[in-house]
Amino acid sequence: MTDSKYFTTTKKGEIFELKAELNSDKKEKKKEAVKKVIASMTVGKDVSALFPDVVNCMQTDNLELKKLVYLYLMNYAKSQPDMAIMAVNTFVKDCEDPNPLIRALAVRTMGCIRVDKITEYLWEPLRKCLKDEDPYVRKTAAVCVAKLHDINAQLVEDQGFLDTLKDLISDSNPMVVANAVAALSEIAESHPSSNLLDLNPQSINKLLTALNECTEWGQIFILDCLANYMPKDDREAQSICERVTPRLSHANSAVVLSAVKVLMKFMEMLSKDLDYYGTLLKKLAPPLVTLLSAEPELQYVALRNINLIVQKRPEILKHEMKVFFVKYNDPIYVKLEKLDIMIRLASQANIAQVLAELKEYATEVDVDFVRKAVRAIGRCAIKVEQSAERCVSTLLDLIQTKVNYVVQEAIVVIKDIFRKYPNKYESVIATLCENLDSLDEPEARAAMIWIVGEYAERIDNADELLESFLEGFHDESTQVQLQLLTAIVKLFLKKPTETQELVQQVLSLATQDSDNPDLRDRGYIYWRLLSTDPVAAKEVVLAEKPLISEETDLIEPTLLDELICYIGTLASVYHKPPSAFVEGGRGVVHKSLPPRTASSESAESPETAPTGAPPGEQPDVIPAQGDLLGDLLNLDLGPPVSGPPLATSSVQMGAVDLLGGGLDSLIGGTNFVAPPTAAVPANLGAPIGSGLSDLFDLTSGVGTLSGSYVAPKAVWLPAMKAKGLEISGTFTRQVGSISMDLQLTNKALQVMTDFAIQFNRNSFGLAPAAPLQVHAPLSPNQTVEISLPLSTVGSVMKMEPLNNLQVAVKNNIDVFYFSTLYPLHILFVEDGKMDRQMFLATWKDIPNENEAQFQIRDCPLNAEAASSKLQSSNIFTVAKRNVEGQDMLYQSLKLTNGIWVLAELRIQPGNPSCTLSLKCRAPEVSQHVYQAYETILKN
Repeated sequence: MTDSKYFTTTKKGEIFELKAELNSDKKEKKKEAVKKVIASMTVGKDVSALFPDVVNCMQTDNLELKKLVYLYLMNYAKSQPDMAIMAVNTFVKDCEDPNPLIRALAVRTMGCIRVDKITEYLWEPLRKCLKDEDPYVRKTAAVCVAKLHDINAQLVEDQGFLDTLKDLISDSNPMVVANAVAALSEIAESHPSSNLLDLNPQSINKLLTALNECTEWGQIFILDCLANYMPKDDREAQSICERVTPRLSHANSAVVLSAVKVLMKFMEMLSKDLDYYGTLLKKLAPPLVTLLSAEPELQYVALRNINLIVQKRPEILKHEMKVFFVKYNDPIYVKLEKLDIMIRLASQANIAQVLAELKEYATEVDVDFVRKAVRAIGRCAIKVEQSAERCVSTLLDLIQTKVNYVVQEAIVVIKDIFRKYPNKYESVIATLCENLDSLDEPEARAAMIWIVGEYAERIDNADELLESFLEGFHDESTQVQLQLLTAIVKLFLKKPTETQELVQQVLSLATQDSDNPDLRDRGYIYWRLLSTDPVAAKEVVLAEKPLISEETDLIEPTLLDELICYIGTLASVYHKPPSAFVEGGRGVVHKSLPPRTASSESAESPETAPTGAPPGEQPDVIPAQGDLLGDLLNLDLGPPVSGPPLATSSVQMGAVDLLGGGLDSLIGGTNFVAPPTAAVPANLGAPIGSGLSDLFDLTSGVGTLSGSYVAPKAVWLPAMKAKGLEISGTFTRQVGSISMDLQLTNKALQVMTDFAIQFNRNSFGLAPAAPLQVHAPLSPNQTVEISLPLSTVGSVMKMEPLNNLQVAVKNNIDVFYFSTLYPLHILFVEDGKMDRQMFLATWKDIPNENEAQFQIRDCPLNAEAASSKLQSSNIFTVAKRNVEGQDMLYQSLKLTNGIWVLAELRIQPGNPSCTLSLKCRAPEVSQHVYQAYETILKN
């Protein structure tokens, strides 16, 4: 009879009956009772009340009964730790049982009972089992060390278990070696800094010997361990590759992928001139092809890994195109992945075959798959120039089918073909225009509008076509609106007399009637360009565009190298590094491929360069449409210009100046005004025109070393609002120089480069005094600290609040905007001390209504301490007197723009509050000066 009878529901009073049966003298009855307890536990009933009775059953020679009792113990020991201690003696006794199965069972169960009280009894039996004569016990004990380390790492280190584990790597039994490697790898993962797996050629040799004889999961542990080893030269790398290669023919796909990972990693060190390198490439193809005959889920995992391998070394599978042809019964996720790999492998040799397949796919019933197939035809045209003509005619045939979604995808890819091969296939424009009315998807509409705008001079009724889109301008998506605005401006620059009304209409729609800031900004930029300098407008808008490359979705090289090190893991399926999706306290180590040897570097052949791009050149990427506005920041991000003011243009724009006057300098038009030279603070002591290096030469002209209070860094731009870029910062003033201290953190998955920064006009003319210098590309999860020098000679505009600063930061991904409040004390200059007579005269001269009073609470400082603290932030005490037991400090400070602020600070000894009176000709600064006082005195 089967054990299913134990799972049938029983009557009330069951626990009481089980208790009686567990205490029965008959062995069979005891065993039946324990089985019933385990069955109840499995279906979720609480049988913890039987703990002492079940523990009593441990004293038995019956292995089956012992296993059942141990199973119960593992489940309930955590909720009954005091009871679990009763079982310790039996564990210790079982660890010395003559039967190795019982010894192993005891040590395995003790490792699974995660109770601190029991842990201290476990280490002595574990030490014996690690040196047991039976390999089965040793391999079980090795895994137990990893479990124990998870509960109490300090104990494992103190008891020397890690050294014993390292010794087990030299064990004569391959399964013990594999488990020791698995345990050490597990421990090393939670302690990335510790060098536990200190591999050397001798230990690598032992691992390779064990590799042939252990189980498949043991092989995976050993191969993963080998992948973390760095061979000392190419000969050692070749020797390891030769001994790992036989694993490629293993039946388990996980073993195959682990072997591929080791070989892909060590191939980096092999010279391409070696005969062995070519042999290895040939050996890698068959196992990868074999993986594609498994069930769909395994196929998908294999295809995601193959996608990475093909991007790194396309030559491995260049002759295996046919295996990636789609089968009619493949699930959609497999079809789409195969399609992607087909494009990556497409070359002049196989393009005819690929195109015939793709044309077939474009007539399938699955809409998503058809769209991807049509897009793939366009990618082939861009990738293999010789096939472009054939691809275009295939796309035209598909357009003739009049299937709506096929037509729309075809128009999107033809736009890209025009960008790759300008002035070559424009004869098809007429056919495209015929299908204008059927376009209802934003991407297709935007592509068609781009084509009409780009080739407006060849299309007689271009203005009518664009006007038809303009009728429902506000109902269009942003993508279409932006494209339409640009297309009509292009049309106006090509046919100015006929389209003046049209361009005014679109500019008015984009600027006055739109809520979208991107659209509005682009509209204003075009408006100003066209109204000030049409010639410059022509050069900007009708400039020659860079050719595009096909590999727009290549994984960034450093990320690809890291993912190659994770072949056969989740990271290789997600195409993301583990740090992007593994949460928790465990540190994730960034892996990278070994550096290429000099010989393999020189042997880099043109075949391995991305197809379609000359060797050594990185393929350009099609910029997304949102990037066009971002490119503005590229135009002028140098240090401020010092020189005679240029003549300003009389043309004024009626529209609001969104970029706060910075636009003229961005575009470099005639109405650019250089900051006046006289505004450079004299105390910087540098001659005008001596350049930035002198400007911030701290040894010249500045008398006292001043270190004002620096607030801790705060997050100004969170990563979620800036596509992974997090910006924290604070402001400092040191020795007369103001700096913005920034901390940039890359929380995205791609490298960030080409940083630049710009400020909007602000109340005190703060502006970067030098470009934003990020010397090396910012890798994922990397943080860089930068001190950006600031000047106060920028454009001035009163902000609300007064100390508000609006900042734009650009990198290779996008442009990001944020605003922050700077503390006013960074603007307090070093020569802000008035003499007494001047102070008295000025105080009387300033009207009484300009006086403001504030209370500073919780500030238990005496007059000396307060005066010294304030002086370090350039608030100077002019005089001090005592009136009726109150200390009165008379102080002065001067802002960078020449505004003086006079203060009277009343301090009552023993009273934690003090009174501050401020007088100033510009009373709006008083509130911010009070905040500065409060900040300085309380920190």
